[in-house]
Amino acid sequence: MNQQEIRKNYRKLTLVLIEKGYTITTMESATSGQIASLITDTEGSSAILKGAFVTYCNEAKIMQGVPKEIIETYSVYSKETVEAMAKACRKAYEANIGVGVSGTMGNVDPNNSMHSIPGQVYFAIDFNGKITSYFVEIPLQNTRLDYKMVVAQKIFEKLFPMIKN
Repeated sequence: MNQQEIRKNYRKLTLVLIEKGYTITTMESATSGQIASLITDTEGSSAILKGAFVTYCNEAKIMQGVPKEIIETYSVYSKETVEAMAKACRKAYEANIGVGVSGTMGNVDPNNSMHSIPGQVYFAIDFNGKITSYFVEIPLQNTRLDYKMVVAQKIFEKLFPMIKN
């Protein structure tokens, strides 16, 4: 799927969020704000995007409410961490939906090298307190933006059916 199609999907997602009156926030590591950016590409998104966190390092995740013990016990690359990220951002912004995402894009993370496996990404969606987490393996991509967009599409594929009903 190309970037233009992914952008169209996020336009559709944002319009449905607006129509349903659902608010959303993100805590992004691997995608470093790409999900929030895709949402705000659609006019009217200020009605539904409450704010977002880019928490690229472990300390930033902890500062925004992810328990240090979760990262230390399960690693930053785990379903437990992304679930805590989704929950923390949803609560911080009092939004209906929180999305947390962490993973390794292309190269091993020197700060988390024991658990960093290129292409492995975890994400979670907290929809009004019900948290669902996912693990995906992304094939080798040409650029970091390509990785982010592939992950964005994976998140769209799980989130859109949740809000559409």
